[in-house]
Amino acid sequence: MFENYNKLLKPLDGITLNFNETGLMIMNITIAFIMFGVALGIKRENFQNIAKSPKAIITGLISQFVLMPAMTFLLVVSLKLPVSISLGMLLVAACPGGNVSNFMTSLAKGNVALSVSLTAVSDLASIIMTPLTFTLWGNLYLDSLPLQNPIHIPFIEVLKTITLLMGLPLIIGLWFQDKFPKLTKKIFKPVKIISFLVFLIFVIAAIAANYEHFSKHVWLLLPIVFIHNLLALTTGFSIAGLLKLGLKNRKTITIETGIQNSGIALVLIFNNKIFPDGYGGAAFIAALWGIWHIISGLTISTLWSYRKDKKTKE
Repeated sequence: MFENYNKLLKPLDGITLNFNETGLMIMNITIAFIMFGVALGIKRENFQNIAKSPKAIITGLISQFVLMPAMTFLLVVSLKLPVSISLGMLLVAACPGGNVSNFMTSLAKGNVALSVSLTAVSDLASIIMTPLTFTLWGNLYLDSLPLQNPIHIPFIEVLKTITLLMGLPLIIGLWFQDKFPKLTKKIFKPVKIISFLVFLIFVIAAIAANYEHFSKHVWLLLPIVFIHNLLALTTGFSIAGLLKLGLKNRKTITIETGIQNSGIALVLIFNNKIFPDGYGGAAFIAALWGIWHIISGLTISTLWSYRKDKKTKE
């Protein structure tokens, strides 16, 4: 039965998406603007929290950059999914947490200070960790396949793209808030809201441009994204519980692991010649994840918000 399901997904490996140079430029500017906005919210106390809660911070980073990609690798290998879908899942798993996780943590009555610190640290760490993690697990996966035209994921090319579109805007944003603190306070919230709305509009426009393919395969891809996201949430909650962190910290690490910045995945898919012509499944996975993780994150956060927690020493 599952073999028939995979056969239905196989055509995604050959789909070439309708995405021109103008669309690529808009996407790159959007992501750079988002990362600039992220940097405006990074403060010294975010890193001072590392000394205060080293166990929780380290657990969150391990959950995001080690366990999540490793579990995703085991998932794609065991399910024997088409190459484009598997690579898309591995790429999403290698991305840092999304900024909306801070709001969701607050809603879930989690440790907001830990969430903000984890977001700041993971965004900076992702400049190295995302290309390193993706190339490691991606090439390991590709080496296990009997492909007629072997694919190799170039670490340097992925690193260049991440550095240019993430690292540089982060550095500029940090410099800007240091030089213009008063202006930063005024524009931080508007920039954050605008960047989120612009990215959402961009994703909707990209889906609309490829609506024929998306509408045909979305219901096939949704179960995979659901399972993958559930795996992420479970991984975060399990490792935090295994290391006996308090419930507030467990909620936070669960959300930070389950909310991924899939926009970075889309940037890497379209900016690098990682994939041969086609392989639209990777982009569809990243786009659909970007929609679904908001639904799942808000759902679990809302459920936690109604739960009366016992007082736990964090």
